Amino acid sequence: MIFSFKQFIVKTTFIAVLVAIALQAKAQTNSQSIRYNYFFLEAIRQQEMGNFAAAFDLLSHARDINPNAPEVYYEIAGYYIDMQNGKAARYYFEKAAELAPDNPAYLEKLGQFYISQANYEQALAAYERLYANNKTREDVLQILYQLYGSQNNYKKMIEVTERMEMLLGSNEQLSLTKMQIFEQMGDKRKAQAELMRLVQKNPLELNYRIMLGNWFFQNDKKKEAFKEYQAVLKEDPNNAAAQLSLLDYYRDAKNEKVVEELTQKLLESKKTEKETKMALLRQVIIDNQQNDDKDSLEVIKLFDRVLSYPQEDADIVMMKAAYLNLKNAPEDSVNKVYEQAIAIEPDNSSARIALIQNIWNAEQYDRVISISRPAHEYNPEEMVFYYFEGFAQYMKKENDAALQAFKKGVAQIKPDSDPNIVSDFYAIMGDILHEKGLDKEAFEAYDSCLHWRPENLAALNNYAYYLSLSKNDLKKAEQMSYKTIKKEPENSIFLDTYAWILFLQKRYEEANIYIDQAIKNDTTPSGVLFEHAGDIYYHVGKTAEALASWQQALKLGDTSATLRRKIELKKYIAE
Repeated sequence: MIFSFKQFIVKTTFIAVLVAIALQAKAQTNSQSIRYNYFFLEAIRQQEMGNFAAAFDLLSHARDINPNAPEVYYEIAGYYIDMQNGKAARYYFEKAAELAPDNPAYLEKLGQFYISQANYEQALAAYERLYANNKTREDVLQILYQLYGSQNNYKKMIEVTERMEMLLGSNEQLSLTKMQIFEQMGDKRKAQAELMRLVQKNPLELNYRIMLGNWFFQNDKKKEAFKEYQAVLKEDPNNAAAQLSLLDYYRDAKNEKVVEELTQKLLESKKTEKETKMALLRQVIIDNQQNDDKDSLEVIKLFDRVLSYPQEDADIVMMKAAYLNLKNAPEDSVNKVYEQAIAIEPDNSSARIALIQNIWNAEQYDRVISISRPAHEYNPEEMVFYYFEGFAQYMKKENDAALQAFKKGVAQIKPDSDPNIVSDFYAIMGDILHEKGLDKEAFEAYDSCLHWRPENLAALNNYAYYLSLSKNDLKKAEQMSYKTIKKEPENSIFLDTYAWILFLQKRYEEANIYIDQAIKNDTTPSGVLFEHAGDIYYHVGKTAEALASWQQALKLGDTSATLRRKIELKKYIAE
């Protein structure tokens, strides 16, 4: 067909129009793309600067410019999660995944969102799509397994496990997982078949045969179980796991003689692991406790046989000590076991502390020091050993040595240290420093003590009393002393201190009330208490009672320089 010139003109004009439109559209598209990129990238920049409100507005504007950009929907979805607007967040995550179906990050985030909303059906669909796109992702299969498990969809759980086998190859964990699923389904036949398949695939792995035997035993197939155990022991006569399973078999059969023989064999074998031995010993102890006819000495002998071999650590030794304590064994015999534990494991702080606590009441202070001191090397961070050493030296009147030990302990103080121990450290240091005439340092130690434990009553009392002796800050002394009598209103020592501080402030009538309470509650009469009482009684006009109290103080051994003169002159004389 031949076109006329007129037709040609019309044709070319139409093409020109189309080209012009196309060029205009391309220009507009390029312009939109530039504008979109600007607003989107600026939003990300603002986001990284922490300007989230501005970033959100910029993202919304970028979305309006290009409503088909998946990344902008993905970013906005995160904001709606922060605003706890689940409906909007879901829409934006779904839109991002819809616009970029091959983007695994968007799809995975959508799946995670569904899980957070307990929407497991939709989550399953998202993760199945993820798996379909990439069948090498083990993590996706793990999540699919859990999701199907949440719905008790055993068939799908088996299917996912088989997918894992295709990816990772058959292994013990997957076979056991499948077996457990079959158990949950009530399909014993398939559970047994799966376990037998594991045994057949790994003929040299005796543990799988023991596992099969245990499965038989748990499912009342005792003869088959026994056969598997015997087969393992034929190949490996010292196999502890098989012997333990056989032990359960004989225990179930009530064959006590064989149970005892096997137990002893396992306990005395060097090949039996420590944890297994401890489990067996626990069972022996339980049986012994439940059977009155059984002698505890047999258990102790069994411990001794087990411990006749070199030990890697002191766990079984400490277990023996616990048993001896349970049976109220003599303290000396228990202490020997603790010493054995320390010899095996010098850094065993539990054994060392237990030993020290046992000998403390016997006032064996030299022994306490000798046991505590090596711990500075093995357990330098354990403040309790510095405390034991220092306090033992303090009880021996070796104040300089005690102070040195406490200073070493104080050097180990950390923010998370036990406040009770730290407080006691400083309290005793305060007492020692006062005895040495170093009141300034003593008061600083008491301040540190009360910083760690404001309710340390002994420290509050001593601090208050020593302040009163120095006539220094009686108001502070009164406040501290008052705390002690509020907590322990019948403590004669605390009442005496408070009465004396009131006396020094010339509040004699009040002091009289508290000194009377102190004498009333006094169980171990003190010369100082009665001298204080005499001084207070004298100032409230009770001269006869004052003289009687001073005389009582003298009888109780009070060595005050002015006490005899008070008695001779029958009047109060200030120190």
